[in-house]
Amino acid sequence: MLDYTIEDLRRACSDRRIQWSMHAIKRMRERGIRSADFRHSIITGEIIEEYPDDYPHPSCLVSGVDLIMAPLHTVSGYDGSILYAITAYYPDPTEWENDYRTRRVK
Repeated sequence: MLDYTIEDLRRACSDRRIQWSMHAIKRMRERGIRSADFRHSIITGEIIEEYPDDYPHPSCLVSGVDLIMAPLHTVSGYDGSILYAITAYYPDPTEWENDYRTRRVK
């Protein structure tokens, strides 16, 4: 279980306390995702998966929407102050249910 909530992530986004990994920057550029889309997805989203054992910071998958209301998933870590952007992607509808919060069973 994570020791932070979506509200903590929202505050970090609102205050722009975000550290962008090179991986996040590269993948977001390839996928046409802007930093404003990443932030908006967290502001509008909810944590749908938790990865408490990730190193160096526990991380999570957030399902939200971008600025044009398209479903967007973000993965980030949090250390109690800084949000660490790991990646972002538009979820594949063949892998996710219509709510984009539930993985399809294969």
